[in-house]
Amino acid sequence: MTLVKCNISDGIARITMDDGKANAISLKMLDNLNHALDQAAAAGATVILSGRAGIFSGGFDLTELRGTPEQLHNLLHGGAALSLRLLSFPHPVIAACTGHAFPMGAFILMSSDVRIGIEGAYGIGMNEVRIGIAAPRFAMELARFRLTGAHFNRTAILGEMFGPTEARDAGFLDQVVPSDQLETTLAEKIQDLQSVATIPHQVSKERVRQPLIDLMRQVIDQDLTLENARRSLQQQGRA
Repeated sequence: MTLVKCNISDGIARITMDDGKANAISLKMLDNLNHALDQAAAAGATVILSGRAGIFSGGFDLTELRGTPEQLHNLLHGGAALSLRLLSFPHPVIAACTGHAFPMGAFILMSSDVRIGIEGAYGIGMNEVRIGIAAPRFAMELARFRLTGAHFNRTAILGEMFGPTEARDAGFLDQVVPSDQLETTLAEKIQDLQSVATIPHQVSKERVRQPLIDLMRQVIDQDLTLENARRSLQQQGRA
């Protein structure tokens, strides 16, 4: 089963996550997302990344997150690599948030260039502490870079989830629109981005984000080891 659909037309890559459920970020979902991004990069396309109606992503797949040390290690590494890839993608990345974005889903939003959410009763944030785990440090540094200080502390330390309007104020989103205006808003944003020159965009993105990317790579190397994965599961009584 393909978990990600990619349709490229007129310089736009519409990448849609849809596993028929919560759009959990599993190893297979990561593989499918990277394949779609490969296609978008090869086509030189601007990316629109979205989820299913009602949900952007439910976050890391809990079965793999609480599976073997190897699964946990590979999953966290894969999630971190996806965030780094989006942060440095050579063309603009627009995230269209259609509903809930739990931790890894929130990390994807924070790694994108433009984040447009729809109005609705859903939550965005880092609720790891409420399910018995701590957020990985790469995600903490990403959130520190993208969120306001007060909201960062509330979501990272207390696991608060924010509705769309407060998520915009926090820095998870840039814009919130009625659901029936999402496609019009995306079309307007695409038209606006046509004046963004590719090479200057790439250079500017690197200049702005390189310190963050370097720091994220450093903590990934320090923290996301197989031994630490084994220790984490032992602390949860799972390995």
